[in-house]
Amino acid sequence: MKQTINNVYQFRDAFKEVRPDNFSYEGLATLWEYFDEYEESTGEEVELDVIAICCDFSEDFAEEIATYYTIEQGENDSIEEAVKVWLEDEGALLGFGDNGSIVYRSI
Repeated sequence: MKQTINNVYQFRDAFKEVRPDNFSYEGLATLWEYFDEYEESTGEEVELDVIAICCDFSEDFAEEIATYYTIEQGENDSIEEAVKVWLEDEGALLGFGDNGSIVYRSI
């Protein structure tokens, strides 16, 4: 049985039911935009699997990401900038939350 999700509100509700603490309100909007753009650009529908998304994507602050992946800041960079550049180089950066968090594909 398939469920069609037509908007970000339904997407957020699906996460609230299964994994309410994995992503912030803004983080879920970033994920919705990512999947919506993916579907539009590929013409391929994505099946909503909240558990799989929680395994494949994360939302953390720069300091946490730097610790997880041993990212060091350069002389002239902040830790936020170093993490952003590293995630971009890995093709993993999805976006930023209003609270300063970073939404990314887990590596």
